[in-house]
Amino acid sequence: MPQAHNCQSCGMSIESGTYCPYCVDATGQLQPFEERFERMLQWLRQREPTLPRADAEQRTREYMRKMPAWRDHPALKAR
Repeated sequence: MPQAHNCQSCGMSIESGTYCPYCVDATGQLQPFEERFERMLQWLRQREPTLPRADAEQRTREYMRKMPAWRDHPALKAR
């Protein structure tokens, strides 16, 4: 049985590959930054519905900066 590791885009535990099924498109390619950012933002806002959007955006950026797939993305370096 393969040992679990984490998706390099969102951190979800996966058994194989680089990215989890939520972070890739139908062809298996990593989704664009803007799409992943919005989906991760929505996930956070579902978990914490009273969190203001601006705070959720900041926390999402901070989290994504720690992910290997995104840490060097220009959208995260500019802020």
